[in-house]
Parts: sequence; C-alpha cells; structure tokens
Amino acid sequence: MSSDAQQASLFYTESFGWTAEVSEDPQYGGYTVMSNDGGVVAGIGQAPDDAPFSNLWTTYLEVDDTEKATASAVESGAQIMMPAMRVGDQGSMAVLADPAGAAIGLWQPDQHRGFGVIGEAGAPVWHEVMSRNYDAALAFYARVFGWTLTTMEDSDEFRYSTASLGGDPFAGVMDANAILPEGVPSFWQFYIGVEDVDASVAKVEELGGSLIREPQDTPYGRMAGVADPLGAAFNLNSLPAG
Repeated sequence: MSSDAQQASLFYTESFGWTAEVSEDPQYGGYTVMSNDGGVVAGIGQAPDDAPFSNLWTTYLEVDDTEKATASAVESGAQIMMPAMRVGDQGSMAVLADPAGAAIGLWQPDQHRGFGVIGEAGAPVWHEVMSRNYDAALAFYARVFGWTLTTMEDSDEFRYSTASLGGDPFAGVMDANAILPEGVPSFWQFYIGVEDVDASVAKVEELGGSLIREPQDTPYGRMAGVADPLGAAFNLNSLPAG
C-alpha cells in the first residue's frame, strides 16, 4: 500500500526487473500486479488520501473462507482491521491484527491465485512475524491456520520458530519484544531473494531508497534491511549457491 503507487512501481521494476500491469478496471483503483519472469510476486495499491496507514507491505495467508477464518481469528484473540470483503472476481480479503498486534492479511482466491513464483532471485523467499508476544503468536497461528511450528532456537538471546503445513517451512515467528524500539508494534516482514545483497542495496539507494539494516552474513545467507523511496520496508536475502 503506497502513497504514490506509480513511483513505487517504477522503483521495484528498476530494482528487481519486475514488470507492472496496471488494472484498467476502475473498481480496482489502478491496482498494479507485479511479476517476475511472468510469475506474480507482489501487488501495489494506491493508498486513499485519508488512509490511516500507507507505505507498507502486507503478507496475506490463503484461506478457504475469509469470513469463517476471520471469525475463528477473532475468537482466538485477533482484532479486525478490515472486515471480509469481496474484490471483484479476484477473491475475498480481510486484514486482522493478531493477538500481539501484527497486521496480517487473509485472501480467499478466485481468479487471483497469489504467488506465481517464490524462492528465486527477484521473488519472495521468506516471511516472518516480529512478535512482541511470542507465545501468544505461536498459539494463535497454530490454532487458527493449522500451522506446525518447529522451535529453531529457544534461548535468552534468540527465540525463533518456523512454520510448515505438511511440507517445507514457509514462514517464521520471532520473539522480538526485547529488540523492537519502544513504540514499535509487532509486524510481519518479508525477504526478496537476490544474487548479490550488497549490489542490491547499492541499487536501492541509487533509486532513492534507504538502508535500514547493514548487510550481514548469517547461517541463512547474507541479509539486509531496506526501504523504498516512500518508506515501505522490506528485506534482501542472498540465494544459496547453485
């Protein structure tokens, strides 16, 4: 959701080689679908002038029934930020705040099926929630969405679990209460795969974006935190060799 969808679209096409397809249907308000080598990777919407928030990315979880999933989430401690609504013939959506306050979208697909490519250069490779209430987040996502959560690390310095649904892990839950600055709520974030993190950071800055977290090597690749020129934050993650 961007305060200037056209500028944001230009930034991402130049940063990652994405192609932009702007909807000509007025009911979608110029919504732009971003693709990488023909596979859908993201969407960019123009924030209304009176929107309480803009310039941020939202992760959406696929559900069978948006209204039922919303009701289940509320019963488990979530708050409704945007109630279930139909989006033309594309699908149905809702946006919630989980019990720790992190915004998460729900998507019941119709014509729009979601990601067409993942885990490749120029595509999302990971999603995670930075939670101020780790235990509540684990219980919520397991109960409402049926995730199997596996503890990766549980120490005073680092608490992290990965989520799966009968296959490979696709998301993470991190205890971020001790590291988030005062006043910063829980939030979901995502990582775009790149061949060279440092070169990608330089490209982001060249195009008017900003560096949030310096590149660093981790057991899961080299990573950095950046933001587009409007302030929407995301992460970069190097792909494994080969």
